[in-house]
Amino acid sequence: MLGGSFVAAFLRNGVGAVLMMGTFLLLDCPRMSMKKTVLYYVLFGLTAVLAFSAWYVLDRDGYVRFSGLFTLPVIGVFCIIMSGERLYLSLYKISLGFYLISVCVFLGVDFSRLWFKGSIWVDIGIRLAAASLILYELIKRYRNVYFENVDFLREEMDEASLYTIVVSLVLAAFVAYWPSERSFSLMNMLRIAVVMFMAGVIQYLTFHLYLHLGREHCYQAEKQLLEMNEQFLRRQLEMEKRAEEEAARIRHDVRYHCMLIRQYVRDKDMDSLLGYLRQYGEDVDGIRTERLCGNHSVNGILSAYAHHARKEGIRVCMTVTMAENPGIKDIDLVAILANLFENAIRECRRSGVSDQEIGMTITQKGHKIVIQCRNTCGKDLPFHNGLPLPERGEGMGIRSILKTASRYEGETDFRTEEGTFLARVLLNLPRRADTDRK
Repeated sequence: MLGGSFVAAFLRNGVGAVLMMGTFLLLDCPRMSMKKTVLYYVLFGLTAVLAFSAWYVLDRDGYVRFSGLFTLPVIGVFCIIMSGERLYLSLYKISLGFYLISVCVFLGVDFSRLWFKGSIWVDIGIRLAAASLILYELIKRYRNVYFENVDFLREEMDEASLYTIVVSLVLAAFVAYWPSERSFSLMNMLRIAVVMFMAGVIQYLTFHLYLHLGREHCYQAEKQLLEMNEQFLRRQLEMEKRAEEEAARIRHDVRYHCMLIRQYVRDKDMDSLLGYLRQYGEDVDGIRTERLCGNHSVNGILSAYAHHARKEGIRVCMTVTMAENPGIKDIDLVAILANLFENAIRECRRSGVSDQEIGMTITQKGHKIVIQCRNTCGKDLPFHNGLPLPERGEGMGIRSILKTASRYEGETDFRTEEGTFLARVLLNLPRRADTDRK
């Protein structure tokens, strides 16, 4: 701190508040409308800047020693309250903003003392220029990258990331705001610059580490979805091949059918003729794909997996009440249904029970779709935190269901009831779905 009047303190505090709160707001998804959020930010920012500036006038020594460290909880708590994001993500943004303030303080104070004999206005000018450049780069480059990858951060950031962020934050705070007089020298400047650089590297690596983990899990989910699509197409081909074989058999036997029908007509045996025609109709209908609902993707995936389950000796019962265009991407519905059916067939095989059954119910009511799958399972199916524990090499199915349900602010529930595994998935349709169906 290079001293100065109330106005100088007000300008310094204003630059710091704009930088920290602006960084947070530019990267945030607030819980309220943007217009109301900006208004609250401006009012709180002015209040905080005036309060800190008054503190500077009333107790300059205490302000110099402790104001920087008090900036974090005061602004941080306000930003967390205003944010609609998860706590870990908010803490990352707060630490980033606080680190940037530390950089500006270091540049303003030490460079002013190095080249301009500790000029107050040069200090303020350097802080203002640095803060403006940081916010400009944040808007032009970093913000788009952040929002393109924020879903990965929401998925991956946890307590470990919080500890890493706190360490880097404390390093920056101790360097820039340690409550003691600091002698000026080039060696001290170099030491501070190195620690600042290391704190920045920690922030950067934290961001990219969890970004990389999120992308890796996304690639695994995509790989699993491709494998499921491959299985689905293979089973569809099996059904098509079976249908073609049945059709070829019927075409081959048409002449024999015609001969037998003519004979029944000559003999005037109408009862036998009607019975034969009824059996022939059932035979033809048996090669058709089971039609469960108007949505072709859902109908295809359910028919294919039901056919596969029945080949394994598993009884399948399905009830589907859903619009042709439900307002949810077909690929998301297929991902959920295919994973539920794959898990159900696998658990039926492992159960060792002779009477195996899978029951699938899909119901659409208003802006909600409820999917429920019941299947036979073993009695010792382990759970952890409400989720079934996967075997080695498995587990992507449940994760894919959770990921897809989260896109629609949905809910999931998994449990076992007397040798039966029950999975429930609730999806909330976007409100625009009403318009799409009209």
